[in-house]
Amino acid sequence: YLPTMPTVGIQKPELDKHLERVYNQTEFEELCFDYGLELDDITSEKQSAEKEKGSAGAEKLSDVEVYKVDIPANRYDLLCVEGLSRAIKIFQGRMAQPDYQIVQPANGKLEKIIVKPQTKGVRPFVVGAVLRDVTLNERSYASFIDLQDKLHQNICRKRSLVAIGTHDLDTVKGPFIYNAEKPSELSFMPLNETKEFTAEQLMVHYSGESHLKPYLPILAGQSHYPVIRDANGIVCSMPPIINGDHSKITLKTKNIFIEATATDLQKAIVVLDTIVTMYSQYCEKPFTVEPVEVQYEEDGRVETYPKLSYRERTVKVSEVNTKMGFDLKGEEMANLLVKMSLRARLLDEHALHVVIPPTRHDILHECDIAEDVGVAYGFNKLELRLPQAHTVAAPLPLNSLSDHLRVNLACAGFTEALNFALCSKEDSSTRLRRPLENAVHIANPKTLEFQMARTSLLPGLLRTVQANSHMPLPLKLFELQDVILADPNHEVGARNERRVGAIVYAKQAGFESVHGLLDRLMTLLDVKMSKDDKGYYIEAEDDAAFLPGRCASIIAPGGKKIGHLGCLHPQVITSFSLSLPTAAIEFSIEPFV
Repeated sequence: YLPTMPTVGIQKPELDKHLERVYNQTEFEELCFDYGLELDDITSEKQSAEKEKGSAGAEKLSDVEVYKVDIPANRYDLLCVEGLSRAIKIFQGRMAQPDYQIVQPANGKLEKIIVKPQTKGVRPFVVGAVLRDVTLNERSYASFIDLQDKLHQNICRKRSLVAIGTHDLDTVKGPFIYNAEKPSELSFMPLNETKEFTAEQLMVHYSGESHLKPYLPILAGQSHYPVIRDANGIVCSMPPIINGDHSKITLKTKNIFIEATATDLQKAIVVLDTIVTMYSQYCEKPFTVEPVEVQYEEDGRVETYPKLSYRERTVKVSEVNTKMGFDLKGEEMANLLVKMSLRARLLDEHALHVVIPPTRHDILHECDIAEDVGVAYGFNKLELRLPQAHTVAAPLPLNSLSDHLRVNLACAGFTEALNFALCSKEDSSTRLRRPLENAVHIANPKTLEFQMARTSLLPGLLRTVQANSHMPLPLKLFELQDVILADPNHEVGARNERRVGAIVYAKQAGFESVHGLLDRLMTLLDVKMSKDDKGYYIEAEDDAAFLPGRCASIIAPGGKKIGHLGCLHPQVITSFSLSLPTAAIEFSIEPFV
């Protein structure tokens, strides 16, 4: 699963409030550009709802302008208005870098999570933190919930790696127990429900709920489900599905207990650091967080979270200049890094000491620091220079052959079609009367039209004919593109194969319509018709997609079968809502490279 670039939507008045300055669209767009971001769209809740669902139900939504900003997928600290505005103000020099601190509770006793051995086979890790004396309003509360959702979709990989739970600490009592229990024995009232459910009943109940349904497969098939209870046995959460209603957060909540269960401990640490650094600004003592002690019962190991680690690196000035094409002095480079929320000082004229705060988990290497120097300096200030190395580009032999054949197919009176590489299972199998073999399937297809990668060019060509059946006859179409075939011997489990496919749709379309095209293509490929190792030939064969007795396989030099040609079966023609005879050809061109 590869996440897309996330977008954060912020109401304009809220943005102005956090930035402590009013920007018009052009000014904010330029500000985003200077920081390496992009203002994607300006809309409103009402406009967005009308685009997605129509005008029904959109009347009650807000008309307030919403600025949508594209955020790099690894900048988790910018996924909320708090983090974005903080980073921009530091960039402008209007705010100093906060000092994120771990403080001890007033009573000196840490909240504790005891991890039972049963969790090892389900979600073995848990981290936690406490935000004390928090003041939230409607907008900051909505931002708090929205950040969790964005983290779930991004670094948490739809809760499969990390699941976040936030609770009103004053409604529960520690120590907390993290255990795994049988679904039939786990019963509680889930968030925003009015009655208790067993875990088994919840899985059925949420199977029709669009928001939570995607997370159910994470626990499907497990004999035990993870659960966090307080000292009185009250269920706080059943990760990664739902929190308990008892400990839900409201605008009156003052103390927030944050827990995150995970299969990847490092990502859980990143997620927890992100949440507490973003929202600790609402604490009575800003940018402070109380730690939580995690005790693993199986081996007695004790860990304390959050880490809030400040990492240190030494960076050579010359290497940054080489990577970025700059000629900056060390002092100037240090000042630029401070603008990017890093702490940097000059060790000597050749090296910098850089301190990376817990908000910048995206910085993993010296290259990331060099990139920040480039952003702060301004990539648009770079001078255009010709490269010192001179190379001559050349097309791949397969692409060169493809272009040559495309030109000659067009000269033969065929029009090129460009179809999607994805298609439906029905088009590729049922309508084509072929078994579904060697196909690469999409795990969670959004639409029925895009369920798998195509294994043949014919379904796309037939769909194109169907869409253009009102045009003057004959219709002569071709496509020269890749198909995708499952291949367990390939390193990624699949491979591409370059094929040419053509269709003739006419009242008198017959075998000879495509046989002549085959002969023409083979002449262009300088391959003669013969049954020796250097020639090609066709031989009769039955293929369910073609009319019996009107189908042949194409044999390439060396005796390898590379494709088919013939008259399509009437059932195939009618299944694509066509009514005239159709001749088709499809074969691989890779043996001729």
